[in-house]
Amino acid sequence: MSECLTTKFNDILFKNPVIPASGTFGFGREYEAFYDLAKLGGLCSKGLTLEPKAGNKGLRLWETPAGLMNSIGLENPGIDAFINNEWPHLKELDTVTIVNVGGKDEESYLTAIEKLNAIDIKLIELNISCPNVKAGGMAYGIKAETAADITKKVVEISRHPIMVKLSPNGEALVDIALACEAAGAQGISLINTLLGMAIDYKKKAAVFDNQYAGLSGPAVKPIALRMTHQVCQAVDIPVMAMGGISNWEDALEFIMAGATCIQVGTINFNNPMAPIDIIAGLEAYCVREKLDNIDQIRGII
Repeated sequence: MSECLTTKFNDILFKNPVIPASGTFGFGREYEAFYDLAKLGGLCSKGLTLEPKAGNKGLRLWETPAGLMNSIGLENPGIDAFINNEWPHLKELDTVTIVNVGGKDEESYLTAIEKLNAIDIKLIELNISCPNVKAGGMAYGIKAETAADITKKVVEISRHPIMVKLSPNGEALVDIALACEAAGAQGISLINTLLGMAIDYKKKAAVFDNQYAGLSGPAVKPIALRMTHQVCQAVDIPVMAMGGISNWEDALEFIMAGATCIQVGTINFNNPMAPIDIIAGLEAYCVREKLDNIDQIRGII
């Protein structure tokens, strides 16, 4: 463990602040062919729902000039299958596992959280921001009142810390972040994908069956960086930032904007080694700048 990158997110110790983002990393098994997952600060699971979910029909991925659009629709095996089949492997890894939880309604969120009380995970990422599901998801995350309501109810029944993942598509992101903090969230993560649209002119049709889909990758980075800075300036709880982070310089910018940890998403599909490259780049930066810990430059902007 490099001491210059050790990071505390509330009371949770990460060996470094770099975490592959939910939706781009499955449960980590595919990436074990490329590197030892213990090198990561942590990993964030595929978004889980109470029941297994097949995801959306039709085309689900579409490349853009500076990013990737997806309409996966939270395809996942469900909470029970995760606990029985994936958790036994994940709990043996020498890194922090974050479990991302989505839902279609209040009952499904709360029942999923109750089931996760049976295992010893470090942190839950409450997904109230997925733009690719017709029920639940982003519907909770676009208004401060609904975001605070579901956060408060989840925090009350969870024995694990709750980090709320926010949508860039909400009405007033800072107000939503503050409402979640007041409702008991122990952390904020942002941003989820931006709602966009793609048209296949050859077919004279929208690309996605749902018409609209989530945009991620380098195209969203300036927006994500601005939103990270705004939220970090407003809340007292730690922020885990993501949105187009592709190299260590991107990661450093988000940390300078105030992020405690960063998540690496779309770039994983182009370069599976990206998180490891980012860790090495941040460590080399600390050495060059003679920083005892990267915390010394966190939030300097």
